[in-house]
Amino acid sequence: MKILLVYPQYPDTFWSFKHALKFAAKKAAFPPLGILTVATMLPVDWEKRLVDMNIERLTDTDIRWADYVFISAMAVQRQSAGEVITRCRQLGTKMVAGGPLFTMEPQAQEFEDVDHLVLGEGEVTVPRFLDDLAKGKAEHIYETSEKPELSRTPVPMWSLINMKHYSSMSLQYSRGCPFNCEFCDIVLLNGHLPRTKGRSQILAELDALYAGGWRGGVFIVDDNFIGNKKKLKTETLPAIIEWRQGKRYPFALSTEASINLADDEELMNLMVDAGFNTVFVGIETPNEASLMECNKFQNQNRDLVASVKKIQNYGMEVQGGFIVGFDSDPLSIFRNQINFIQKSGIVTAMVGLLNAPPGTRLYQRLKQENRLVKVFSGDNTDCSLNFVPRMKYETLINGYRSILETIYSPVHYYERVRTFLAEYRPRRRFSGKLQFYHIRAFVQSIWYLGLMGPGRRYYWKLILSTLLKSPKKFPISISLAVYGYHFRKVVENYLSMPVQVPPESS
Repeated sequence: MKILLVYPQYPDTFWSFKHALKFAAKKAAFPPLGILTVATMLPVDWEKRLVDMNIERLTDTDIRWADYVFISAMAVQRQSAGEVITRCRQLGTKMVAGGPLFTMEPQAQEFEDVDHLVLGEGEVTVPRFLDDLAKGKAEHIYETSEKPELSRTPVPMWSLINMKHYSSMSLQYSRGCPFNCEFCDIVLLNGHLPRTKGRSQILAELDALYAGGWRGGVFIVDDNFIGNKKKLKTETLPAIIEWRQGKRYPFALSTEASINLADDEELMNLMVDAGFNTVFVGIETPNEASLMECNKFQNQNRDLVASVKKIQNYGMEVQGGFIVGFDSDPLSIFRNQINFIQKSGIVTAMVGLLNAPPGTRLYQRLKQENRLVKVFSGDNTDCSLNFVPRMKYETLINGYRSILETIYSPVHYYERVRTFLAEYRPRRRFSGKLQFYHIRAFVQSIWYLGLMGPGRRYYWKLILSTLLKSPKKFPISISLAVYGYHFRKVVENYLSMPVQVPPESS
């Protein structure tokens, strides 16, 4: 068979890094790891092509070539996924769909034209679908509640992509999260008990990336990388450390973790020795009542700023996720969020509006309260809400906008970079190889930020002070300056949108 694997386009959000990528002549931040893994599960004698719509256009010729189009998507890709489905239907090409978007909303009207929905974890449902397809009796929908061991997960088919188009590669070590935040759908998709890959699997995936010529960043995409601390400390991280030493430190690693990482000094030391220099943490809010409301107990009763600074002191940048719109949020939340973000030195602060993904405990609660108003867009930064908030809608949206306008203004952004750099203690060992695109990005930053940008004097002050006082922090200061350009462009787009009060919340 001829199989076309399609990854829909992301909208322009904080997470797209679209405006920063052009500095390094990259087209997308991360490759489509899930569908590349599914590709390896398909029969070896099938002909396979991949179109990542974040890299290239999907043409009618591509669709007509295929016997089946396989599509995987997250909720934020809903609009692009719907367009792909419509085009496949019009051209008469059969479709197979999976991934979080379809798994969480299999009955959605816009998915009715998909021939086969292969949902849940692919290690279980893909073989069942393929077996039925070979027998000529493939069903419309395949579902499972099983959470398989990750020993069944193959190495992604990296040969389907051109790695040079991406700024980072991806690797999955575990699935699942031990926590149960009310607004999060991770536990619905991947469960509470963290399941992990073994030493040999992780090293095989690192070898595959290395053999493919990759020498840049690798994002460990786990829901919570430290969900199984014991295995990390006794098996996984020591194996990665030994592998890196043998390969002369080719990759810089990043991941996602909970704030209790700051409580384990041994684990932080091992992570840094293994090459981790960035960790994304769900901070959500400095308001204790809102943390209690959403069951974020791992963040409660602690000095969150001190925890962030401790991780920074160990040599890892902390990127943070923040939310406004909780029922318990006071009117002071907007100023409090700004103050916390500035004081913590979290430069990459992803601030979004609370939304209720289908199936979550938040969704069920709001449904019982008759507060749901529209389909979940998957984008919590575009000023859209799928429920009626307790706070007056205009107050919430205007307050949210004030946060974005403030923290990504040049004066506040560069101040935050300096706050971070004062706490940051990077290890001397360099991870990753200096490449031409790094030099290109630096030159581009001089043009767009040092000569043309609105915060020119802040840019030059940062560059000169870093070179004079902390030259080993120079690369990350340039990266953060470039990220700031992206965030400002995204915020400019959001601020240009008129505030429209939904009739349901009037």
